[in-house]
Amino acid sequence: MSALPRDDADLRPMQLADLDDILPVELQCYVVPWTRGNFVDSLVAGYQARVLRDASGELLAYFIAMPGFEELHLLNITVAPAHQGRGLALRMLDELRRLCTEQGAFKIWLEVRISNERARAIYRRHGFSEVGLRRAYYPMPGGPREDAVLMSLDV
Repeated sequence: MSALPRDDADLRPMQLADLDDILPVELQCYVVPWTRGNFVDSLVAGYQARVLRDASGELLAYFIAMPGFEELHLLNITVAPAHQGRGLALRMLDELRRLCTEQGAFKIWLEVRISNERARAIYRRHGFSEVGLRRAYYPMPGGPREDAVLMSLDV
């Protein structure tokens, strides 16, 4: 199920030129955002990366996933704050699942902050299961690290 008809939005591979639009969104969404270097390294390594833009070219969402043996590991998925609540995360997860199948992978893994109940609910709605806990996984500015919930989806 897609949130937007395919002709209303452009879902395509992420390119280095997209980073100028991605980095301000990253700063809005995360207490410890990815750096330009994190994105560049992921793209150079050949990770699966997609951007979703509307018909005017405005950035709506993006993700990066690292391929592994018969699996993908979702490293970053973000919907621009002005466009949250429209089902775009589910649209991006649909694309991730499609890529997984296309590559012959059978599982998707991800970590999510234990405090991010909204994201955890989206992942559960998409069929992910909570399968473990990574203690002190996420850095926090000026404080203790936050635990991550490990989730997986069989494709």
